[in-house]
Amino acid sequence: MELLEYENQIFLDAFHDDGLLVMAKGLGIERIFQNFLKVYSEPANLVLVLNTHPDDEEYFIEQLAKRDIEPLPKVVTNEISITERCKTYLNGGVLFVTSRILVVDMLTDRVPLDLVSGILVYRAHKIIESCQEAFILRLYRLKNKTGFIKAFSDSPQSFTCNFCQVERVMRNLYVRQLYLWPRFQMSVISCLDQHKPDVIELHVQITGHMTQCQTALLDLINACIKELKSRNPHLETDEISVENTLTKTFDWLIRQQLDPVWHQLGPKTKQMVSDIKSLRLMLMYLTQYDCVTFYNLVNSIHSSEKAFGQNSGWLFLEAADSLFKYARLRVFGDPKDKNKEQTNTDIDPEVCPKWKLLKEILKEIRDDTEESDITVGGPNVLVVTDDQRTCNQLTEILQSGSKPLLYRLYKKTLQNTKEKTENSNHGNFCGRRKRQIDPKETTLTQFVKKQFVSETSENEDFEDDLGHDLTDSTDDDHPLGGLPTNVLIRPLHGQTDHHSLTRTLDHVQPKYVILYDVDINIVRKLEVFKASHPGVPLRVYFMLYTGSVEEQRYLTTLRKEKQAFEALIKEKATMVIPEERDGKTEQSHQTDDGSAMLSGNKATSRKAGGQQAPQVQHKIIVDMREFRSELPSLIHRRGIDIEPITIEVGDYILTPDICVERKSVSDLIGSLNNGRLYNQCVSMCRYYKKPVLLIEFDPKKSFALQGMYQLSNEISVQDVISKLTLLTIHFPRLRILWCQSPYATAELFEELKTGRPQPDTQLCMSITTESEERGDNLDKYSFGPKEMLLKMPGINSKNCFTIMNQISNIEELCQISREKLGDILSNEKNGNALWDFLHNDQSSKGSPEISEQKRKGKGTSKGFQKGFKRKK
Repeated sequence: MELLEYENQIFLDAFHDDGLLVMAKGLGIERIFQNFLKVYSEPANLVLVLNTHPDDEEYFIEQLAKRDIEPLPKVVTNEISITERCKTYLNGGVLFVTSRILVVDMLTDRVPLDLVSGILVYRAHKIIESCQEAFILRLYRLKNKTGFIKAFSDSPQSFTCNFCQVERVMRNLYVRQLYLWPRFQMSVISCLDQHKPDVIELHVQITGHMTQCQTALLDLINACIKELKSRNPHLETDEISVENTLTKTFDWLIRQQLDPVWHQLGPKTKQMVSDIKSLRLMLMYLTQYDCVTFYNLVNSIHSSEKAFGQNSGWLFLEAADSLFKYARLRVFGDPKDKNKEQTNTDIDPEVCPKWKLLKEILKEIRDDTEESDITVGGPNVLVVTDDQRTCNQLTEILQSGSKPLLYRLYKKTLQNTKEKTENSNHGNFCGRRKRQIDPKETTLTQFVKKQFVSETSENEDFEDDLGHDLTDSTDDDHPLGGLPTNVLIRPLHGQTDHHSLTRTLDHVQPKYVILYDVDINIVRKLEVFKASHPGVPLRVYFMLYTGSVEEQRYLTTLRKEKQAFEALIKEKATMVIPEERDGKTEQSHQTDDGSAMLSGNKATSRKAGGQQAPQVQHKIIVDMREFRSELPSLIHRRGIDIEPITIEVGDYILTPDICVERKSVSDLIGSLNNGRLYNQCVSMCRYYKKPVLLIEFDPKKSFALQGMYQLSNEISVQDVISKLTLLTIHFPRLRILWCQSPYATAELFEELKTGRPQPDTQLCMSITTESEERGDNLDKYSFGPKEMLLKMPGINSKNCFTIMNQISNIEELCQISREKLGDILSNEKNGNALWDFLHNDQSSKGSPEISEQKRKGKGTSKGFQKGFKRKK
């Protein structure tokens, strides 16, 4: 694979200097990344690749294998043993490594960081300071000052969503250079214009009923947005607009603003957000699918009592009546229309304009192929759609025709409820009577779940079942006599393999491409494909609904990408990057508070005239399973060492006395329901003096366990607060910490460790070993006598089980001699301390009431006679 002229320039710039490469979608960032893998695929190099998906790894390895590259990159996951991973690191080459595995291997010195040549970061726009990839890069730069770091991204909008987002990402990547390559770059334009594909733009006019439905939906969305803004003045009005509702990122935009205050919002606002989502779904169905599928979705909302009772008010607007009216007319036709086609059925479905145009294009291609007398050995026509559902529909249309598909969909979804819809007021809710919900009716949720089920599984005899003669159809509805062998239909989205379309282009090399659904990514891929294969003829049919939301969505995507690149170019011109940004100097690694990575006591004039105390490096023991979260990365960022081991009791060991069990909100609710949290608290209270339950919230969501006005004075088994209350009653020593985000948790851990000793790794591992060996200790020993024994001097968490296994109860313990007690404990000092405590007079240390009870012989033997072990 030879690179294009502008791709060669991109490769040389990124190869000579470390930096962040941001390209426009579809310009071939996979080709650039593939060439970097080719260059570094040598045993003398050790290059780590981060943030790739399994389908990315499979695609890159497959492409390199076609070019006979040796050795091929290897994939390192948790399925490979520790010994094999160490050998793989030492053998060199390019390695795709799972981030969680690589973090643990770096912390345990299994990766020879001084021998790593560099790191390649894919999808660099996702690198935030709390992610595992940023943790890996920080560990790498701490021990390796000479290796390279190169990052790649094709999402310019992601760098403009927050203030100085691109500068933050570059700081996390430890790079100083920013390379921007938009589509309007002069070198890109000149290169792609040399070999342009033959593009035929076909602007399709939508029908009158589709126009009415589209206008009604836009009016309804506009009304909901105005009401949402009036109820929530704090929303950013520039982002919440009708134009942005057409894009796929609108749900993310509105949730980003509402999630932090979601618990404070009223039910009307929450319902309004849900209604906008439903209206956007209907707007997408209008231009994407057929009239029967669209009417089925609209009718599910129209006939749903739940939607009628909980809607935010849009169902009562005139635009809603217009929407229901024209959606129905698209399926059943206008009974007053004299030109209506006469058939034996009671419906007259409206055929999508694109279907007719697609058949005309295929006939034109067939005629051109016959005139040129070209023998086609395989598919040379590629039809690109948005999803798999559209692929199935187009396949059936080309095989059987448009009307049979629409009749089958009608029979499958709407025929059973036709009598009920006829009795309705055709969309007028004002005069509607209350009725019972038929369980056979399809609700909105059920309908949406059914949309992605393949529709080609049913083979029906259309003529017999539908009772109409297909020969009466118009000429435009005639099928092409089956799906042509030279036609290949592929979806853009919904595939597990993101590179399937690129593979299809390289393998098939089609001469004709029909863009049934437009997408900026596939348009540019075709431009790059034609420039890379100048000898292959390529004609592209560009189908687009004129004056529709589909056209506006495509134009909005182009405009937003252009604005994102313009903002990045402006920010790059004014960006001030310090010299130590690349992490190759000792002063470059700072903690969150601006101090050096090595934490310790800071010099202050208030203590001994400013004399600095000897520094003590803090350490926290972390369970291996916790590296799925962001917290270990943020703890290390504060200058605290992380030691990963497998522990059974707790998640974080801060000091010899403090053990922390971390729970997210969802994990907390699940642990309370299944009783797992109770057993975890029992283990923490048994082995540690200060057990802690940490409840950590998502920083992007509300810092509240429950919504407003949900607290009650009654104890309920279904209430989370009630369960937490019972938990604190059962475990008085348990402390509960509430943290708004992982950042607050890391800061709190640092404060808890101040002035306290460091945890002992061997002790933590021994506790784990004992818990695994005993297995059933929770049911074997009585809780009360065991807790009383642990309070005595000379008894600890290790030797208490030796006492309980050899002695029946505390009364028998008091009768043992000093010498035998020292032999049982295997420690003369502990034995003397325990014997002195049991036999010396303690009455002077207790209260007068207790001393009087002891003198009278009350309450002294009943509790002591209770055995350590539970009776079976």
